[in-house]
Amino acid sequence: MQMSFPVMEEDVRVGKRVIDTGRGVRIHKTVAEREQVLDEALMQDRLEVEHVQVGTVVSEADAPQMRYEGDTLVVPVLEEVLVVQKQLLLKEEVRITRHREQVSRPEKVVLRSEQVQVERFDEGRPQ
Repeated sequence: MQMSFPVMEEDVRVGKRVIDTGRGVRIHKTVAEREQVLDEALMQDRLEVEHVQVGTVVSEADAPQMRYEGDTLVVPVLEEVLVVQKQLLLKEEVRITRHREQVSRPEKVVLRSEQVQVERFDEGRPQ
């Protein structure tokens, strides 16, 4: 006796398709500019130079050196003068004083900010 059995095979096919749901968005971006004045305090130095006549004879060993007197830098200016013997004459001192003052210099700058608006398509359409 001979028996036969049916042999079956399943097959699957996969596909895809694009469906228009009618939903979408549009984005609007705008850039706004505004001018703003910045006013910051800045420090600056101003030097005052003063020549002070001294006219004192000094020896090389006693020749004055640069020094500070408070905020003032004193720079001795020496000159050799011809006499029966050579001597140093303290001719003058240069006094340099620093004066600090605060100044204000307003500057205009442009600042930008962005605004975004979203527009939805078919908002009333059922999902």
